[in-house]
Amino acid sequence: MWNTFKTDSQTAIVSGIQSYAGGDGDLIHAYVARPEGPGPFPGIVLIHHLPGWDELYQEFARRFANHGYSVIAPDLYCRNGHGTPDEVATKVRAEGGVADSQVAADCEAAMNWLRAQPNSNGKVGVIGTCSGGRHTVMVASKVKGFDAAVDLWGGGVVQQPTEKQPVAPIDMTADLSAPLLGLFGNDDQRPTPAEVDQHEEALKKAGKTYEFHRYDGAGHAFWYHDRGAFRPEQAMDAWQKVFDWFGKYLS
Repeated sequence: MWNTFKTDSQTAIVSGIQSYAGGDGDLIHAYVARPEGPGPFPGIVLIHHLPGWDELYQEFARRFANHGYSVIAPDLYCRNGHGTPDEVATKVRAEGGVADSQVAADCEAAMNWLRAQPNSNGKVGVIGTCSGGRHTVMVASKVKGFDAAVDLWGGGVVQQPTEKQPVAPIDMTADLSAPLLGLFGNDDQRPTPAEVDQHEEALKKAGKTYEFHRYDGAGHAFWYHDRGAFRPEQAMDAWQKVFDWFGKYLS
């Protein structure tokens, strides 16, 4: 899908911050981006990473919108107060993170919000990087109704339980209800290649629909052009795989 647009096309997107009713009806912020026009468009719930609801995720949302998707990126830290993304993320980490139950409720509400839009085609995917990758696997297991899921180097899928994350996502594999694409760097330490192997074996045993792809020369966060982890060749191949996956299941 990269550079497949026509140079005389009138491609345009609409984007910005708005509020929606998240889990338990709480009004929380979300960054929303969508193509201009009547649609119908498939939807994506974009789950931000541990560094927070930041500018990088706004860019990701706009990229998906530019490729024909209506996107909502909930601010999962909204209830923890406001400041710069770094300030809020530091506070959330000090409090032990966000409870899985709250993340799942906010993402389920975001999925329903997308489907309720008049320009929806009725299909919704879920995707996230880093902790958002872990959350993607968890959400696609706890919440029914997603049509596709993408885990980008989700750290903590294989982990010891905590108070706010009482069940490891790998232990929810039997409940995974969406086809799962996983993209990982072989130099990553969270998840390690061995943990990716363990996750893949669980998916095989449960008979789930999935694809895993692993990249040599890439570690954690290899999409992130704002830091040294960025690997352009691997990143662009991975973006294409994501577009192919969502194209297959959300069109």
